[in-house]
Amino acid sequence: MFARILLAIDLNETPGSARAAQAALGLAAQGGGTVDVVNVVPDSGMAIVGAALGPGHDARILDEARKALEAFAAAHLPGLPATACHVVQGTIYDRIIATADRIGADAIVVGSHRPEFKDYLVGPNAARVVRHAAQSVLVVR
Repeated sequence: MFARILLAIDLNETPGSARAAQAALGLAAQGGGTVDVVNVVPDSGMAIVGAALGPGHDARILDEARKALEAFAAAHLPGLPATACHVVQGTIYDRIIATADRIGADAIVVGSHRPEFKDYLVGPNAARVVRHAAQSVLVVR
C-alpha cells in the first residue's frame, strides 16, 4: 500500500509517540513498506535568544535530539537503521512535510496531543500537516 512511511514523533510525548510508532509499523507491514522517523527541534525563536544561548547551542541540542531519537527507535522500532532517523530544526509542521518530500514518503504518521477546546479534534501541528501535505496522513491519538 505505502512503500515509504514517515513517522513524526515528539520525544517529549513518549507514550503517544510509541502508539504512533506501532501504527506506522502496522501500516508498513500491510504493504511491505519501510519506516523513517523524524523529530523536529523547534527554533529558538528570535535571533536575540539564539545569540544569548551562545555558539554551538543548536548543534548540542540537535546532537542530544539525535541520540534520544536513536534510543526511541531502538526501543520502539526494532531494526530501524540510523539512516532512517531524521532530526531537523524549524517549524514543526513545515519540517515534517519537507522531510516527507525530501525522502519521497508516500504517507506520514503523526501523533496528536490531547486536544484543547480551540483545537477540538486534532492538535495544531497535526492539523497543518493534514492540510498541507501531499502525502496521505494518519493521525494517531
